[in-house]
Amino acid sequence: MKIKQWSRAVALGLTVTASAASADAAERVPVVATFSILGDIATTLGGDRVEVTTLVGRDGDSHVYRATPADAKALAGADLLIANGLHFEGWIDRLVDAAGFDGHRVEASLGIEPIVSEESHDGHDDRDGHDDRDGHDDRDGHDGHDHGPTDPHAWQTPRNAKIYAENIAAALITVDPGGESEYRSRLAAYTAEFDSIAVDYDRLRAVLQPRDIAVVVPHQAFDYLGRELGIRFDSTHGWSTEAEASAADVARLIRDIRAHRVAAIFLENISDPRQIEQIQRETDVAIGGTLYSGALSGPDGPAGTYPEMLRHNLATLRAALVE
Repeated sequence: MKIKQWSRAVALGLTVTASAASADAAERVPVVATFSILGDIATTLGGDRVEVTTLVGRDGDSHVYRATPADAKALAGADLLIANGLHFEGWIDRLVDAAGFDGHRVEASLGIEPIVSEESHDGHDDRDGHDDRDGHDDRDGHDGHDHGPTDPHAWQTPRNAKIYAENIAAALITVDPGGESEYRSRLAAYTAEFDSIAVDYDRLRAVLQPRDIAVVVPHQAFDYLGRELGIRFDSTHGWSTEAEASAADVARLIRDIRAHRVAAIFLENISDPRQIEQIQRETDVAIGGTLYSGALSGPDGPAGTYPEMLRHNLATLRAALVE
């Protein structure tokens, strides 16, 4: 074959390959997940049938998220929106309206027994310019992160993880019924993995059960985990990281730590470590490591996937409280 003919053949082959790749991408179901844990579930269950866009990425804090035009564009073209629910994404309705989203929407926490409190857990009361309609007053320029009386951080246990996965799989089947057998097959393998992790959680609970254990974390994102393991979590912040803890809050926590035996203090991947480090210096309670609350680590980090996050948090607690 002459050089020119060979070049044309190669160019034609590359064009065909690129066209096929473009067609393949176009055929994938466009999915938007609000934060990295939900994005990881959707990617795991969807495989190559889905194209997942995650709004709040790895090591990102959903409490302080601000929507961008690119986010609105991604949502406008999506067939499926996956949100946590339980008032976690106080900004989601505004983004849906701005994007003109008319696809299918699922709240991944549907069916979970929520933790409810009559007290404020967002670091403020109604006098700070927030109103009761949606946890947000337009005068403050924020997108609204008041979770109300319900703790939204329900993804912290392997049993709840199964519910999240089942809800997301059902939503994928709704928007892409042709992939039902694939989604169900991946769901079975995924939930079996969470069952295995749950056994390890039960083993740690059995070890900790005779003890009254309290630990300190930056914000109150681990109450579902505490309920699962029989650990009491206390924090400088409530259920949101948005409101900065006051000096009085920190002083109160230091007094509590000194008055009651606290087993360990933990850092958190999405929170500023300085207040926890200050508390550690003033109480001399050991820092037990870093827990992952509302976001995965980078792909090569200790919590690169959702199951890895659950295992990492368990191993970190075990090392600090037992070993």
